[in-house]
Amino acid sequence: MSRARKTFSNEFKAKVALEAIKGYKSLNELATEYQVHPNAIGNWKKQALESFLEIFNNRRGPKAQVDTELIDQLYKQIGKQQVELDWLKKNLILSVDKKRELIEPGNKTLTVQQQCSLIRLPRSSYYYHPLEITDEELEIMNRIDKIYTDYPFYGVRKITEQLRRHGSIYNHKRIYRLMKLMGIEAIRPRKNLSKPNKDHLIYPYLLRDVKITNSNQVWSSDITYLPLYNDFVYLVAVIDWFSRYVLSWELSNSLDVYFCLTALERSLRQGKPEIFNTDQGSQFTSKDFSGMIIGNQIKMSMDSRGRALDNIFIERLWRSLKYEDIYLKEYQSIPELREGLKNYFDFYNNCRIHQSLNYKTPAEVYFN
Repeated sequence: MSRARKTFSNEFKAKVALEAIKGYKSLNELATEYQVHPNAIGNWKKQALESFLEIFNNRRGPKAQVDTELIDQLYKQIGKQQVELDWLKKNLILSVDKKRELIEPGNKTLTVQQQCSLIRLPRSSYYYHPLEITDEELEIMNRIDKIYTDYPFYGVRKITEQLRRHGSIYNHKRIYRLMKLMGIEAIRPRKNLSKPNKDHLIYPYLLRDVKITNSNQVWSSDITYLPLYNDFVYLVAVIDWFSRYVLSWELSNSLDVYFCLTALERSLRQGKPEIFNTDQGSQFTSKDFSGMIIGNQIKMSMDSRGRALDNIFIERLWRSLKYEDIYLKEYQSIPELREGLKNYFDFYNNCRIHQSLNYKTPAEVYFN
């Protein structure tokens, strides 16, 4: 007997989405509090942020509501075939989560089976309820993070073997799933076999053989996984290559583009570089992120997939942050972590001397 799909009111979704946007709690904390799966909360948060953008981008105001009685009359006239065509219009290149949202269990014209067939969504995917992240998996993710910080060129199988050498035997498929959730992959030279999303433009790498001679010549950005006590979040930062100065940073409980845009906006208030370099993550290839860079007359540069040395300075920043602060202090909550990061980046910019900078601090070099 199939389990009934749990439904939530729009008011409930809006309330939980706003809590997620505030960022005081992780998705796992909100999931426990509201008895909703973290993936659902992440989707509601994304939908809410997208709706905010549409509201402010729509100068003509909200569209007039369609006369429901007229729609009913039209459906009676055009029949089943036209209804199916309308369904197909909503399909075309959507993620599984988006397709699941399109399914209307109460639709009297099309059954769930017919709807799944029309949008090419397996019924098993529609009825699938993902498992919540367990304490054991959080522990595995934290151990993966430490291994990856030491050996960023390790892939799934080597990390699996490294865990096994320390007495933990896990299936490599499980490690792959957790690494994907963490947003990390092995850094190594390889052929670029992936095809970019047609909606996301991939820019060429502009920094090969380029000599970095001054501040604001090149900035770069990247995202990393940060462990919390029984939880985790994501951190994005923008760094100046020449001085190593951290221009801005932001936390998020979900891996979306909006916290990257926040960090980018903050950094641009301090100036702008000639070139802005990132990896090919979907957050950076999005039209919103790349559009803000191009709109400020900045050249966009992107690493080749899996290249270790293309964004080496921010990779070194992550290693310093984790070994000098995150792993030592084991933060309990997002507010505590946010305060800790504020203190660390202040120390990093203004007090921490770098041998590569002739024993000067990043701030001394950046503002010189």
